[in-house]
Amino acid sequence: MPELPEVETIKEALKNSIIDAQITSIIVRNRKFRESIPDDFENVFSNTKIIKIWRFAKYAILDTDNGYSIIWHFGMSGKVRFLENHDTPLEKHDHVIFYTSKGIIAYNDARRFGLMTYTKTSQIFTHHLFNNMGIDPFDKNFSATYLLNKLKNKKTPIKTALLDQRIINGIGNIYASEALYKAQISPIRECYSLSKDELSYLVDAIREVLNNAIKAGGSTLRDYRKPDGSTGYFQNQHCVYNKTGQRCPNCTCDIKITGGITKINQAGRSTFYCKTLQK
Repeated sequence: MPELPEVETIKEALKNSIIDAQITSIIVRNRKFRESIPDDFENVFSNTKIIKIWRFAKYAILDTDNGYSIIWHFGMSGKVRFLENHDTPLEKHDHVIFYTSKGIIAYNDARRFGLMTYTKTSQIFTHHLFNNMGIDPFDKNFSATYLLNKLKNKKTPIKTALLDQRIINGIGNIYASEALYKAQISPIRECYSLSKDELSYLVDAIREVLNNAIKAGGSTLRDYRKPDGSTGYFQNQHCVYNKTGQRCPNCTCDIKITGGITKINQAGRSTFYCKTLQK
């Protein structure tokens, strides 16, 4: 967390709040994240204008008018707070604070698993963070044919493959479980066993689940909040994720016999699915 829908929600909120804003100053209170924030970060971006805000995979990218871009990953617990009032008190885990002509952006990350760095805008796709990144789920070239070519020789479970950012970027644990449920595909199916038709259903399911999650402002389970402090509500639409023992929305089975939604562990991550519907 956050996954693609949450990052997309944060990105859109930032666009509405600070696009075309001048960064007047930056305060870095803690540099120790997954990668240390560069020592010259404040100097590079002070007195620059934010000209574009976009998403790549689970990263928010802020392009500025000096030819450099901020690369921002929110980790497991990262939150973005937008403060219109410059006198608003900072919080304990507000580690990076951007003072702009339109308000304050504070990056709050209690666990500091996130990342904030920069590169030349012209070199963004050659940055080491993006060297082996797979296709975006909303890319026009993301298709059953693409997945078939990537997965046809793999014996790994399809759920594990969906979390591999070298194959598809942006999909995390929540939306992999939900998309496989939507496509009625078991998460334990080995990749090579999936037909092109099944992969076509899966592509459609991935896009539908992600689109619905974006419309709902993402899923708030623990730390995630939108920049205005409000929560997402897609968690209220989850069909299987974190619903162990419950009946899934489209099932008529007797959960006293089936046990309802099943939770298993795959590659260190929790997977939730319906054994009755997902084959």
